[in-house]
Amino acid sequence: MVNLSAHRINEAVAKTFVGRWFRLDGSGHPLARPGSKFLTELRAGTVTAAAMLYIISVNSSILSDSGGPCVCEATADDPICATNEAYALCKNELRRDYVTATSSISLISTFLMGLLANMPLGLAPGLGVNAYFAYSQVGFNGTGPISYHEALAAVFLEGIIFFALTILGLRQWVVRLIPRSITTAIGAGIGLFLTIIGLSSSGLNVISGGVSTPLQLGGCISEYADATTGFCSSHVLQDPRMWLGIFVGGVLTAFLLLYRVKGALLWPILLVAIISWPRPTAVTAFPHTTLGDSNFDFFKNVVAARGFKLLGPSNVDWKAYANGKVWVALISFLYVDLLDTTGTMVAMSKQAGLYDARDGDFEGSSVAFLVDSACIAASGLFFGTSPCTPFVESASGISEGGKTGLTAVTTGFWFFISIFFAPILSNIPSWATGSVLIVVGAMMMENATKVNWDYVGDAVPAFVVIAVIPFTYNVAYGIIAGLILFILLHNIPKALGMVSPRLLPPGWKDLKEPYNSTAFLKQPNGKGKVSFLALLPPWLRKLLKGEKRFWSYTPEEIQRILEGRQMSKDSDDAAAKMRQDERDEMRKRMGEEVYTKEDDSSSRGHSDDVNALEQGIMTSNQYELERKSMHHSDRNPDDVNELDQGIMSSGHRYNPERQ
Repeated sequence: MVNLSAHRINEAVAKTFVGRWFRLDGSGHPLARPGSKFLTELRAGTVTAAAMLYIISVNSSILSDSGGPCVCEATADDPICATNEAYALCKNELRRDYVTATSSISLISTFLMGLLANMPLGLAPGLGVNAYFAYSQVGFNGTGPISYHEALAAVFLEGIIFFALTILGLRQWVVRLIPRSITTAIGAGIGLFLTIIGLSSSGLNVISGGVSTPLQLGGCISEYADATTGFCSSHVLQDPRMWLGIFVGGVLTAFLLLYRVKGALLWPILLVAIISWPRPTAVTAFPHTTLGDSNFDFFKNVVAARGFKLLGPSNVDWKAYANGKVWVALISFLYVDLLDTTGTMVAMSKQAGLYDARDGDFEGSSVAFLVDSACIAASGLFFGTSPCTPFVESASGISEGGKTGLTAVTTGFWFFISIFFAPILSNIPSWATGSVLIVVGAMMMENATKVNWDYVGDAVPAFVVIAVIPFTYNVAYGIIAGLILFILLHNIPKALGMVSPRLLPPGWKDLKEPYNSTAFLKQPNGKGKVSFLALLPPWLRKLLKGEKRFWSYTPEEIQRILEGRQMSKDSDDAAAKMRQDERDEMRKRMGEEVYTKEDDSSSRGHSDDVNALEQGIMTSNQYELERKSMHHSDRNPDDVNELDQGIMSSGHRYNPERQ
């Protein structure tokens, strides 16, 4: 009888070409990602998809407001076709075309990010930038400073420029030049960003905009909400859908995480959605309104696939670059997407354990940025959408255990399914995913503990990043604000210190985190010389040196990446140990017994014993193979002793010289 246990499936896949390509744990790849399992990656990708699928309907609604290629037959009484029935019908067709186009570009970009860059990221036309595209540039019903056709030309050129910058390695250096406290704060800021999304109308609808205050409580039923603004006039927190999302979606998720149930983020989403689909209930996703009726009619189709005949390359105005306003729009797209994408990728790579603390970069950054650039260009050229960008909702899948591109490939699969099953997947209600986003936001707040709070010059810029990201609904604005403040608080005291060392602030030499932009231009060769070749990505430097296999990692690069991983892990472990020591001290003061891992050895399950035994056998076998290969070669005996010590202390450690 075939044993199809999860452990054996994970183990079998890890040993295949798929396992080695995606660097699954146990694949034998020198850069295998610890803890990455095949089935876990599939589950994580499904969670990311569940958290992202709302973008299909939201993006189509926002972009169709621009009017797209629909022609407005303006009259004196109706200059913007607000009441033109033919124009409204065209916009309705456009909205449905955008459903397919959004699913398609999300499928392609997410799949390529997983397959080529091996990153667990979901990509889609970004929220915020799509509103900027539709309302600030093209304008409602085409009333903006540039036309829809010109805006697509700007998006296409943005992708080409980003592609060129990535080839030269400049986008990667933006990552490396951001100070450590700010890169750490980006993750915490995105956590709060997810929390606000989860609390807002895009999630549970617990909060909304206010009249007398920027924010106020929401959650009222529709008859007590303002028809124009959606703000609640009274009866707040009385919407049963909100409470369904809080308890079945949020509290249940917290309990499942507490007991470490696999799929803890996925099952509550599905459960809330299933409860919300029947119509004659107080929590239905299909109220008896015009929009509710339309959505329910679409939902009943179950399977529906259509093209996007109103969208495509024919809409791009190639003469647009003669218009100066197009260049203004292009510059805006560039800086917003540059910092937004950079911040999201850095935060997600840290969350997945893929960040290299030594080089200030993450694994696969060159390919990841190339994929992102190509998909931005494709967004404008082929699909008529605003730029594609990595989604912060990817954190939900990473929190579920996603560490490799298999997570993204799985998310891409669900976007593929959504092209045909859009009636079902595009009708997962927002209150089904809202609580999950809040829980993931809570997990990401751990990053705040890694900020250097001991020095005001590091702490205040980091806090500004954490605060501005959620309250401006934009990652880029938070990074810009933090960087400007960091530059002021570091360079002005530095200039004063050149006048007199006594003008340096307290803590400058010991509490301040070291930061030197020139150091990033030094080649990692030990010579310490500044070289602008260091700006180029490693593959391009190898190509210029004439190396034929320029795309492959050298043993030295592999070892450096492993050491960078270890530095990141050591930093996280040290912070975790400090927190654990504080908890242990509190227990001692209260007279409670201090828990140690050894105390739990008797309660470990049989599976843990089996895993430990298998790990020991694998390590022992590896040890014997290594020793035999050394004894039958001209290796120095000291190397064998070094191997003995390494195996005994920490298990097998990869050495690039022993491939």
